[in-house]
Amino acid sequence: MANIEYTSKSLVPFEEKMKKTISVLKSDFQTIRAGRANPRVLDNVSVSYYGVDTPLNQVANIQVPEARMLMITPWDKTLLKELERAVQASNLGINPMNDGQSLRLVFPPLTEERRQELTRDVSQMGEDSKVAVRNIRREAIDLYKKYLKDSDISENLYYTVEADIQKLTDRYVELVDLAVSEKNEELMEI
Repeated sequence: MANIEYTSKSLVPFEEKMKKTISVLKSDFQTIRAGRANPRVLDNVSVSYYGVDTPLNQVANIQVPEARMLMITPWDKTLLKELERAVQASNLGINPMNDGQSLRLVFPPLTEERRQELTRDVSQMGEDSKVAVRNIRREAIDLYKKYLKDSDISENLYYTVEADIQKLTDRYVELVDLAVSEKNEELMEI
């Protein structure tokens, strides 16, 4: 009995997974535009470059000259038309302006309806992240249940571990809620 040693570092692998969930959520939030131009909205846009689908940011320079404008300057000017098609096909709802050297994307102010829609999307992403955090909790608890069943840990230790896992889960669920509320505030700013 008590073959498994439980230390403060025992839950680190599970905490790392929870941190990664928060990191992915925040990264996903950056692709949602909130009234001001952010080059990250183009992260999922790719262009055919010599027959290979290539992320837009690997074939062009993306700048933010004004609060609601992105300027895309391709390193190879022959790509300009292809970039324009890729941006139009990307579902950003923006028509690029081609000046022969670069593309300008002017982001219109978000309508109230669009803001509401985006806050629903953000809330759904938050819920998905909470589910991921809870699944990590389930994985940790299942592991320690197995240890208990195999008589590798005592019942007292199991309940201590379970409480620690729950505290960890609660902390990361709060971080998800905080990230969601911050993004929703940003979206509702006019």
